[in-house]
Amino acid sequence: MKTVAFYTLGCKLNFSETSTISRKFEEKGYRKVDFTATPDIFIINTCSVTENADRKCRKVVREARKISPNAFIAIIGCYAQLKPAEIAGIPGVDAVLGAAEKFRLVELLDGFERPAAPRVLASPVERANTFNASWSLHDRTRTFLKVQDGCDYSCSFCTIPLARGKSRSETIENVVSAARTIGESGVREIVLTGVNTGDFGIRNGHREDRFIDLVRALDQVTSVSRFRISSIEPNLLTDEVLDFVAGSERFVPHFHVPLQSGSNKILRRMRRRYLRELYADRVHRIKQQIPHCCIGVDVIVGFPGETEADFLDTYHFINDLDVSYLHVFPYSERANTPAAEMTPVVPKAERARRSEMLHILSDKKRRKFYEDNVGREADALFETRDEGNEMTGFTENYIKVTARFDPLAINDIRRVKLTGISANGFMEVSEVNEEILTHHH
Repeated sequence: MKTVAFYTLGCKLNFSETSTISRKFEEKGYRKVDFTATPDIFIINTCSVTENADRKCRKVVREARKISPNAFIAIIGCYAQLKPAEIAGIPGVDAVLGAAEKFRLVELLDGFERPAAPRVLASPVERANTFNASWSLHDRTRTFLKVQDGCDYSCSFCTIPLARGKSRSETIENVVSAARTIGESGVREIVLTGVNTGDFGIRNGHREDRFIDLVRALDQVTSVSRFRISSIEPNLLTDEVLDFVAGSERFVPHFHVPLQSGSNKILRRMRRRYLRELYADRVHRIKQQIPHCCIGVDVIVGFPGETEADFLDTYHFINDLDVSYLHVFPYSERANTPAAEMTPVVPKAERARRSEMLHILSDKKRRKFYEDNVGREADALFETRDEGNEMTGFTENYIKVTARFDPLAINDIRRVKLTGISANGFMEVSEVNEEILTHHH
C-alpha cells in the first residue's frame, strides 16, 4: 500500500480541491500520511497569485526530496497550469499536471513509478471546462465547499482566468446534496468558495442559475447550522442577496468584499467592474441592514501608476468606511498580464511601506469592530483548543473568541456574552446558559 502526502499553497479553493483529490487516492487504496512521514508520493498543490507562491513551490519540492529522496513528486494547481515547463525544470519534480488534468491524477499517473524525465500533462486552459465538485473535510467544525470555478472577468493584474479557465459552476441540486452530506457528517459550518463565487450559475458557457437562487436553496438545508459566503465581488453583492442574508437564520452576517483600490483612477487601470462609489454604497447598505455585520476587504497596494496621492486616496477611503478588517497584498507582477507592462512601476520598498500602513489600519479597524461588539450576545462555534486551558472559536459575525476549555463545547454552537478584549486581541466571553444550542432563534 503506497503512502501519499499532500501540501497545499494558496487559497481556500485549493484546500477544498486537495482534500477531494486526497479522498480519490484513499478510494484507490493509497494511504494518506503526513508530509514528514517519508511518503512514497508527494502531491503539491500550487498557487500563482504572487511571485512568492512560485518560490514557495521550489522550497516545498526541496524539502520533500530531503524527507523522501526516492518519492514521486507531482505538482498541480495554478502555477502548474501557467508555467508547466518551468516547473518541470525544478530539480526533483516527476510530473506536472494542469487544470484539466489534476482531478484525474490517480488514473493518469497510476503506479507512480519515477520517470527518467518529468512528465508534463497540461493541456491548454480552454480544456479546463468541466466543473469538479470539491470540499475539505479535515477541519471538522468548518468545511470549504467549492460551488464555482474559473473567471470571466479580465482584471489587468490577475492570472486566474489563464490558470483556471472560464467561469463554470455546479448545479444547485448537487451543491445542496453535498451540503446535506457534509452537515450529516457533523460539520457545523460551510464556507461557500469559488474563484468568483457571486458569478455562480454558469454551465457550458450559459447562465442557468443565479447566486441568490443557490443561497435560498441552501438556507433550507437543516443539517448545517451556518453558511458563510467566502468572498463576493461588490458588483455581484446585490440588494437581493443582502436582504436575504439579513433575514436568514443560516447565512451568517459576514461578507468579504474585494475592493483592491480606493482610487477610481487605479480601479480603471485594474479593469475592475465598479468604482469606489458603488463599494461605499454596498458597505453603507450592509451596515444599514445588519449593523453588526463583519465586512472584510481585499486591497492591493503599489499597483503600477499608483502615486502617493492615489494611495492616500485609498487609505482615507477605507479609514472612513465602516469595515472590520483588511487583507493587504503588495502588487506582484505576473507574466502575461496587461499590468505587468504598465508604468510607472512602484518600487518594492514603497509597496512594502504602503502595505505596512494598511496593516496597521486593519488592526485598528478590527479592534474598533470588536469594541463595538462588547456587551452583545452572540453564537460562538468553538473549534480548537488553544495552548493551555483555553479554547477558541468564531461568532457568526467572525469575531474570534476565547473561553475556558470545555471538551463538550468543541464543535458546538454556544450562546455567549462578549465581555471584553484579551491581551492577545481575542474576544473574551461568558456563557449565557449551559444547555447546548444547535440553533438560536
